[in-house]
Amino acid sequence: MRDSRTECDLRSVTDLASTDGTAPGAVRLHLADGVPLLRPEEQVFEAMLDGWRNQQLARNLALSTINGRERKVRAFAAHADAFPWNWSSPLADEWFGDLRAVCGCVRSTLRGYQEAVRLFCDYATDPAYGWAGECERRFGTHPIQVCHEWNTAVHMQECEAEAPKRAFTRDELQAFFDHADDEVSRVRGRGRQGWLPAFRDAMLFKTAYAYGLRRNETRMLDTADFGRNPEGPEFGEYGVCYVRHGKAKKGSPPKRRSVLTVFDWRPRSSTSGSARSGPPCGTRTGPPYGRPNAAGASACDGWTPASPPTATTSAWMRSWTSTRCGGPTSRT
Repeated sequence: MRDSRTECDLRSVTDLASTDGTAPGAVRLHLADGVPLLRPEEQVFEAMLDGWRNQQLARNLALSTINGRERKVRAFAAHADAFPWNWSSPLADEWFGDLRAVCGCVRSTLRGYQEAVRLFCDYATDPAYGWAGECERRFGTHPIQVCHEWNTAVHMQECEAEAPKRAFTRDELQAFFDHADDEVSRVRGRGRQGWLPAFRDAMLFKTAYAYGLRRNETRMLDTADFGRNPEGPEFGEYGVCYVRHGKAKKGSPPKRRSVLTVFDWRPRSSTSGSARSGPPCGTRTGPPYGRPNAAGASACDGWTPASPPTATTSAWMRSWTSTRCGGPTSRT
């Protein structure tokens, strides 16, 4: 009974949007009736993509997500050498096979491409937007869904990391942090000015590890995101880290959370980093040890490691996105 009522509600909303033509991404918002087009195939395809973009914006999706999906749909159209109203399941199967066998895409990447094409086909075939009727009138055919349960991958388990990926051992973590510290001494010993960015990088690596932060969470930290923990007064002003740019759920703002300090070396690293790396970024949401440049932007925006890509550094960056490791030995 509940499923029938839900289906009825969705059908009424679809009919209403189709009648009014005011749904974000509707064909009447992007193509004028009775106006001939100079390049109808290309212009209709671009209008469909613009409408799909507006539909996703109306759902509060991130711009990075929208742009990534659009690139994937364009890649499929270029590979198939056909417009959406001429797509078919065999064309999709051929493209997915090439992505896996020729391009060597991993499972999660392939599933992302399939998801983008499936969502676009859902949008193009939805009667609420009117694209199927428009394509039928102009080209004598209409878009169909080309991604089905029998030709798409299914997300079966939470972790899809490849077998070679593993957590760092304590010795490997200690070697990596020692390398980051040694880079500061090496650059400063040569009398070069790059020692401060190298020191900042070392602090960022330690901060990311100490609080289990993702890359963007680390990049968007500010000095004001640290505070006292009443249950851990020994950590001083760095007893808790307030993460304001956590991974967001679909259509939601960044998720916030608090991470308690558990390593006794972390407050000493923070104090040393704040003292040596210059003034903080103020109210700007930048990395914790960034310095404003002449243009007013943080020097850490678009942060990349200042250290050379040694084997230890490269291994750390490759495993950062999917690994949570055990604690390092105590540091001074």
